Amino acid sequence: MAEFRRAYGAAPWHLLLLLGCFAVTGWIALRLAGEPTAGRMLLWFVGAAIAHDLVLFPAYASVDRALRVTWRRGASPSLLNHLRVPALGVGLLFLVYLPGVLGLGDGTYAAATGMAPRARFGQWLAVSAGLFAASALLYVARRLSRRTR
Repeated sequence: MAEFRRAYGAAPWHLLLLLGCFAVTGWIALRLAGEPTAGRMLLWFVGAAIAHDLVLFPAYASVDRALRVTWRRGASPSLLNHLRVPALGVGLLFLVYLPGVLGLGDGTYAAATGMAPRARFGQWLAVSAGLFAASALLYVARRLSRRTR
């Protein structure tokens, strides 16, 4: 077992899990092979991966590094984490629901659902405010519980 771990670099269950993931991916690829829009799906997937790796990741990593550098000047790291988590949630919601938030893709939405599209920017803002408010309440509760101990 130790020799396998040294040769492979991880536990045997890791290899089994990885093979299972490849099997599921292969099954999905076979299911999509006959799909007429498979090329478009692949293009969107590759484009999203490239956009994330070359644009989004450097952008939010730079913002996070700048925040950490500024935060070292005395504020608690816990507060920074209570800002990071809702910001991540808000950003992901924005990316996933971008057309709906900005009111784009009217024809596509109407064709797919049969309903008239409407901009959901206000709802996105409300969810964003809720996430930050919940994080702030949790931060205050944690600080108060530390004081009572």
